[in-house]
Amino acid sequence: MKWATFDCFGTLVDWRHGISTSAELVAPGKGERLLAAYIRHEAVVQKESPGLRYREVLAESLRRACAQEGVALGDDDVSVLAATIPYWPVFPEVGAELSALRAAGWNLALLTNCDRDLIAETQRRLPVPFDAVVTSEDVGAYKPADAHFDRFRRAHAPDPWVHVAQSYMHDMEPAHRLGIRRVWINRQAERPKDPSIPQEVLPDLHGLLAVVEKAAR
Repeated sequence: MKWATFDCFGTLVDWRHGISTSAELVAPGKGERLLAAYIRHEAVVQKESPGLRYREVLAESLRRACAQEGVALGDDDVSVLAATIPYWPVFPEVGAELSALRAAGWNLALLTNCDRDLIAETQRRLPVPFDAVVTSEDVGAYKPADAHFDRFRRAHAPDPWVHVAQSYMHDMEPAHRLGIRRVWINRQAERPKDPSIPQEVLPDLHGLLAVVEKAAR
């Protein structure tokens, strides 16, 4: 059975917009600065505490970002990201591109660094249903650890299997390490440390079906 797996935030949902605009609610005019600081802190928090619920990762990473930028947070402010995550916008091309994959016989799954309840809220906004979901809450770890991929492989024995994601560190590196075929959605026009790690590269999801099928061959 052929499977295309996806990271959610950054790949299907505009994670950067969600964090920066949510940060504006508690620190007007500082959303972009807090986004940049947040990105640096989140991976550290996840590595330090792989069993932490994602809503707590969101809160602690925002807390550290605000401390770095000299922004005072109220006690309730640290929950702003978890509160707004169900409303973060889905990229406009997602519906058509995922529908094309499904029409071509691909099963779809999410491998997400998120809690079950938060991804359930987000799925209500995704325009195409998913056949399977693996969360950090399920596996007690955060990507780039292997746990999401290992759980999915054991549960579904996918063949072929193509993983599609925006994050080079969280997704492309472990997928390469584990021998999973992969498509990098390079929305930020980043330069990879090792160009051999992304098997196929797109700037967004437009034309995804052809690239996934190329990667699967």
